[in-house]
Amino acid sequence: MRTLIRTTLMIVAVLTLAACKGEEKAAVVAPVILSAPTSNDDREWRAYLVQVVKQNMQGIRSSPFMYYLPEESAEDFDDQYERQLENVIGTVSRGVVPGNMLAFGSPSPKRMAELIEEAFVEAEPGSMKDVRVLYIGSQDDAEQIRSLVEATGAGFVQVDP
Repeated sequence: MRTLIRTTLMIVAVLTLAACKGEEKAAVVAPVILSAPTSNDDREWRAYLVQVVKQNMQGIRSSPFMYYLPEESAEDFDDQYERQLENVIGTVSRGVVPGNMLAFGSPSPKRMAELIEEAFVEAEPGSMKDVRVLYIGSQDDAEQIRSLVEATGAGFVQVDP
């Protein structure tokens, strides 16, 4: 009986050590450095947004809400902007369950920052606790929206394109 207990404890210890070493190896792998598309191609930008989101999913428990706007010169940009703004306002006004992410990307990051600002201006304080908002755009544009987003309790992450 003692031998069985000792053997079981040794197996558990070995498996625990093996699991720890596996975690150490995984932690050493560096994320791939992404660069934004140099063109305004929607497919390339959408794929880039997906990759940036994947690199920022730590702690996120659900599929992210991803919002995209085309280049401002797109023929129907104003219509797309208005539809996307309605979507984001609806999401923000309902609130988002903790552990979720809202991700925003566009080849027109300044306009995306304006959209975020419009959508969050009337958001309830504390309504998005433990939610992450990811914005792909310049630090300057991010500063205009950071305080609005953080007032909801959401974390704010800015990624340079």
